[in-house]
Amino acid sequence: MATTEPQILDVEGIREDFPILQREFGGEQLVYLDNAATAQTPDQVIDAMSDYYRETNANVHRGLHHLSQEASIAYEDAHDRLAEFVGASGGREEMIFTKNTTDSENLVAYSWGLNELGPGDEVVTTEMEHHSSLVTWQQIAKRTGAEIKYIRVDDDGELDMDHAKELITDDTRMVSVVHVSNTLGTKNPVGALAEIAHDHDAYIFVDGAQSVPTMPVDVERKVTYDDSSWAELPWKFEAGTPPIAEGIGLAAAADYLDDIGMERIERHENELAQYAIERLAEFDDIEIYGPPAGVERGGLVSFNLESVHAHDLSEVLNDFAVAVRAGDHCTQPLHDKLGVAASTRASFYVYNTTDEIDTMVDALDAARELFA
Repeated sequence: MATTEPQILDVEGIREDFPILQREFGGEQLVYLDNAATAQTPDQVIDAMSDYYRETNANVHRGLHHLSQEASIAYEDAHDRLAEFVGASGGREEMIFTKNTTDSENLVAYSWGLNELGPGDEVVTTEMEHHSSLVTWQQIAKRTGAEIKYIRVDDDGELDMDHAKELITDDTRMVSVVHVSNTLGTKNPVGALAEIAHDHDAYIFVDGAQSVPTMPVDVERKVTYDDSSWAELPWKFEAGTPPIAEGIGLAAAADYLDDIGMERIERHENELAQYAIERLAEFDDIEIYGPPAGVERGGLVSFNLESVHAHDLSEVLNDFAVAVRAGDHCTQPLHDKLGVAASTRASFYVYNTTDEIDTMVDALDAARELFA
């Protein structure tokens, strides 16, 4: 389990669990810095899923034979393991496995929003939300007559909490907020927002895609989980044949991360982000977005190189086997506020190193020369 005092990670040892990181392209070893989109999978998780297919593969909750019973137990236990991982004391009854974060957003919005919202009701969200949240609530508002309000993002890439207090009123039915911005790296004060929401008898929905795998999360401490849960049981939202192997793999991932220690992972990512900011800030032609240096953030940094489109920069970095993300990162309204069409995002995880950041920074010189 996670240690109380974060210790330095054995990154080289951790990297051995991810064989994909040893791949080379054009003679250059892969530098994978696109973790905010998709993080790599350790052998332990792959093995857990493979073992299921080799030894237990059967449908759950439908058979009396041995394989079905074993699969059912493993799948139900996976729900309990994930509940423990995020601090949900209700166990499996509070865990619903979906395909991805967008699927989860849609499940909440269309099962709750369509039935509960109407004219005069308000949903409060933020200017930094992912499209999977923004577009979903906009569609629900159109169909129900509810109104969407947006908490401002200040010049440091953080939420204007005074504005949040103004927007969240007794007309608010739902507050939907991203925990860690996938573009800015901002860690939003979801606990404070939950308190404001609950003071007005509103629910809070937290997009934890960037936070749950990267830092300690306690849903009851942060958002008073019992006050924001709709489902009595998970199974009615997992109709048909559910993602059994994936659920078992998810439980194995929780074991893997807890063995490393979530506090250690969080500190490692923040240190990498701060190092990346420090290196990028050495150059006058680079603009960095999000909280300033020294402010704790999630493990990612978005930036632009002057006079070079993010897509072009990403292609040049790819020539050096440096994998980053370019575009609006499904946060177009936020990019509009930043005054840019796109940005380049380097996002880090438990297996990344400062040497890899140096490789990325060195590759930026090639882009400067090419587009000079």
